[in-house]
Amino acid sequence: MESPSLLRLLLLTVSLCCRPNKASLTLRPSTAQLFYGESLHLSCEEDSAGWTVKRNTTKTTMTECGDTWGKLRASTCVISLTLLKDSGVYWCESREGATSNTVNITITGGDVILQSPVLPVMEGAAVTLNCTTRTPSNLPADFYKDGSFIRTESTRQMTIHHVSKSDEGLYHCNISGKGQSPPSRLAVAALPTAKAPPITKAPLATKAPSAATPPPTDSAPLLSPVRLLCHLVVFCPYFVSTLLLVSLWRQRSAGPEPPVSMATVEPNQADEGLDDKYDDVIANVTTEHDF
Repeated sequence: MESPSLLRLLLLTVSLCCRPNKASLTLRPSTAQLFYGESLHLSCEEDSAGWTVKRNTTKTTMTECGDTWGKLRASTCVISLTLLKDSGVYWCESREGATSNTVNITITGGDVILQSPVLPVMEGAAVTLNCTTRTPSNLPADFYKDGSFIRTESTRQMTIHHVSKSDEGLYHCNISGKGQSPPSRLAVAALPTAKAPPITKAPLATKAPSAATPPPTDSAPLLSPVRLLCHLVVFCPYFVSTLLLVSLWRQRSAGPEPPVSMATVEPNQADEGLDDKYDDVIANVTTEHDF
């Protein structure tokens, strides 16, 4: 019987293999910039698999929620009062070391922030950037990308329709008399490409003939049995009658001398007998031709 320690090791191995190795970090509010003193909620999609939130800041690295910052509430890490030192990179990590996407969060003590998506925007989608002030303001906002001026919006909102990879970059906004926001990076995710179906070669035996090449035909088709029989029936009477006529002509022109006993027969009667026989043969031949 196996020892309990070996069974425990097997169960642990199975549980580790069956655990998912992917998670996603979500934020509430879903923005990469916050004012000093606001609250922030961070959650891992796969909390049941032992995922937790970690971060790197200018002060500390690889610290876990609940150690020196934040508090765990169920499956969410909560920062009740954000401080400037909370600016940094956040992500989810499992006990086995698997990591999720990373989010760069900026906490500012100024009066202007740029609210932009924390996750990459899909190509072809629309995205709206909001230039927000700590105190209400009706002043227009100027928007910049990679330090270059884009345009001014009276609503302090700039919408990019049909986002493409060329729209990636660092954006910030400026409101006259209030100041400018920290820069935030807008990331664009490429659309998934469909896999092309595999190319299969058609077998040589099934290759279709080209339209310019007609299918082969028999140059001299054989006569069918029925047609052959008809030809024989029509041809035979002509052939037989021809033989009979040739035979009778040869008998009359080069036949043997009649015997002595027949000498007494009158020539006219003999000729008439031959004539009668010839007439009978001609009648028979004519009858066979008429059918």
